[in-house]
Amino acid sequence: MPSTADVMSELVKLPVQRTGERMAELATILRLSGGLHTINGRIALEAELHTPQTVQRVRKDLAELYGVRAEARQLPPTSVRPGAPQFLVRVIDGETLARQLGLLDQRRRPIRGLPNRVTTGDAKELAAALRGAFLARGKITPPGRTVSLEVVCPSSETAMALVGAASRIGVDAKSRDIRGVSKLLVRDGEAIGSLLGIMGAEECRAAWDNLRKARETRATANRLVNFDDANLRRSAEASVAACARVERALEILGSDVPDHLGYAGQLRLTHREASLDELGARADPPLTKDAIAGRIRRLLAMADKAAEDQGIPGTEASVPEELV
Repeated sequence: MPSTADVMSELVKLPVQRTGERMAELATILRLSGGLHTINGRIALEAELHTPQTVQRVRKDLAELYGVRAEARQLPPTSVRPGAPQFLVRVIDGETLARQLGLLDQRRRPIRGLPNRVTTGDAKELAAALRGAFLARGKITPPGRTVSLEVVCPSSETAMALVGAASRIGVDAKSRDIRGVSKLLVRDGEAIGSLLGIMGAEECRAAWDNLRKARETRATANRLVNFDDANLRRSAEASVAACARVERALEILGSDVPDHLGYAGQLRLTHREASLDELGARADPPLTKDAIAGRIRRLLAMADKAAEDQGIPGTEASVPEELV
């Protein structure tokens, strides 16, 4: 069963050679996990990350792509909530880098969504951006009653940009604001498997798909069992009601019941669990399903008319209340 940690562990080990993909992944990680701050009059770029491997990947990309050396330190335990990022990466003179990454606009204002270069990239760059988003703030819920892959975003514009990126590569995702937090959400099990593969987590995708298919098979089997149980219950209830009405019909008509109708009624009472097909086969001579059903129907109708003429309860009165 792939967990969030399993997916992150596989993604962070994925080798990426193309510069465009590395830049898209890095820009998205920094956009979702960080922020721009002023320290001693200088703009600093900071990112809070979950694992040492992600820290190493980010620092390597910063050095190789932009020639920037980033500081890294572990956050104090008192400031770390369960599941919160544990490491901080900081670039003190970050204004030039932020401009290069597209995190600042031409007026030196932080962008609201994702860098334009990221959202207009090709399919592989969009996949890299989604990979970066998951490494920064992703979470996956294993298949169960509900399944989901979600990414916590710093703004609704960022969530919408990720939704657009997912849509362009064939993944159905939604943007939702949940208790004031904007998120990218994928809630279809098959779509989650597809996204895992697109991001590069092929082993987790295989494990996810196997688990999803196994659960769907069990769910289908349970539905069929429940369906069969319901059919059996309805058949048993119908049999009890039919036998009760036939007994009352024979009681009402007494010696006035026609022989062929009385024979059909007795056959019904003798073989209470049998279907109409089986009743017809047991008759002597054998009768069709329609013939046996017709005789029983005429027996009940005759008895109900006789009961009405006599002012007494008809055949329906003998059916137990819980079956009415």
